[in-house]
Amino acid sequence: MTKRIRAKHKIDRRLTENIWGRPKSPLNKRQSRPGQHGERRVSKLSDFGQQLRAKQKLKGYYANLSERQFHRLYVESSRAKGSTSEHLIGLLERRLDAIVYRSKFVPTVFAARQFVSHGHVSVNGQRVTVPSYRVRIGDVIEVKEKSRQLPLVLEAIKSAERDIPDYLEVDQNKLTAKLSRVPALSDVPYPVTMEPNLVVEFYSR
Repeated sequence: MTKRIRAKHKIDRRLTENIWGRPKSPLNKRQSRPGQHGERRVSKLSDFGQQLRAKQKLKGYYANLSERQFHRLYVESSRAKGSTSEHLIGLLERRLDAIVYRSKFVPTVFAARQFVSHGHVSVNGQRVTVPSYRVRIGDVIEVKEKSRQLPLVLEAIKSAERDIPDYLEVDQNKLTAKLSRVPALSDVPYPVTMEPNLVVEFYSR
């Protein structure tokens, strides 16, 4: 686990946005960047700065993906027909850890990555331990029976903080989920405004 994952609150403060919509985010109490100079006024961002910020925000949202992973998804999106930004969102949302998080099997996307890595999830009856595993339409994701009573899972199911998006068919009694369609940007319940078009501009410079 990297230091940046352990210090995920700093990601919120550095980006000056509560990107996961968490009630415990430090931005709910102090609207500033980390550090002794965090209260200083920030000058207006250049076009490049806005593009970089959009990339950092979207990459950070998905458990702070590595630059290599994120760039690889952009390259794949750019090769597909249609909107590159929409394809990028679709690929991000089809990650297994993202599906587990959206289905409210765990409370955070960071927990989802660890939950999958530790073997608590199966896809179509087969255990999968790769958080970046790409889920296909119709795949059935299920929490192992022995893992269903974990405090982490019970906490997430009872939480009223998030709603399950309509592109997932979720049974919270059996703890199963199915991807019914690839979502568009407008379908994804981001707590803050994401700008994948600026991410595309950043990489296509």
